[in-house]
Amino acid sequence: MANSSFAAPIAAKSRLEGKVAIITGGASGLGESTARLFLGHGAKVIIADVQDDLGQALCKEFNSDEAIAYVHCDVTIDSDVKNVVDFAISKYGKLDIMFNNAGIFGDANPAILDADNENFKRVFEVNVYGGFLGAKHAARVMIPAKKGVILFTASLASLIGTETSHAYTTSKHAVAGLTKNLCVELGKYGIRVNSISPGLVATPLSQKLTGMDKQMLDEVACASGNLKGVVPETEDVAEAAVFLSSDAAKYVSGLNLVIDGGYSTTNGAFTKLFKSLSSQA
Repeated sequence: MANSSFAAPIAAKSRLEGKVAIITGGASGLGESTARLFLGHGAKVIIADVQDDLGQALCKEFNSDEAIAYVHCDVTIDSDVKNVVDFAISKYGKLDIMFNNAGIFGDANPAILDADNENFKRVFEVNVYGGFLGAKHAARVMIPAKKGVILFTASLASLIGTETSHAYTTSKHAVAGLTKNLCVELGKYGIRVNSISPGLVATPLSQKLTGMDKQMLDEVACASGNLKGVVPETEDVAEAAVFLSSDAAKYVSGLNLVIDGGYSTTNGAFTKLFKSLSSQA
């Protein structure tokens, strides 16, 4: 006989039904894909971004003022972040999910002797301070409600050293650390805190940084990846965000969920060198 204490499986297309979410950096890239998937799962979505044209165009596409809204928000400005959280409460009466996704790469040059000091500070301001402000203002309304989900977009660079800049890698380590600390503090209020760490994904931001188009970036990701036969997409990150925001993950907190096809688990350089040398022998 089935255990009657088990709840019925959550319907695949209604995992976020009735929930209200803010997505910073939601007008393009990972944020846009997540906004679309959240809407598909029944959530009300507020896009918080500085890309006004893109954010407003996304709202018009769905043609529903009730399901999606756009609010101009520079995540480095405390009053902007406060305003978007207040907007959620005013429009929908609550805030269930705060996805601190906005971020920048900064300068591409990883050499420390050539690094620009102001650029380093700017990357931290957006990636770390911006996420901190998002969590702070979300907690302001979630603590009294005794529930809520706070998410961050970290990066593969939060686990390993990569070819990205020192500013970006260090900032993403900080985001993962903030996730853990907030998990400890906010757990007693029923608030779950997690981060998502994608590997190389072809987004407008990564295309701009590398000078490669989507096809080229997809080829690089597939060639360098550990998991073969799969092209990483922004939707993979969005699916992770849906899971972590839903009741299916009701006991998941403090997790840095890595979406990299296993890249961070191994160093393939030895195998490649060994095969190269063997073929020459």
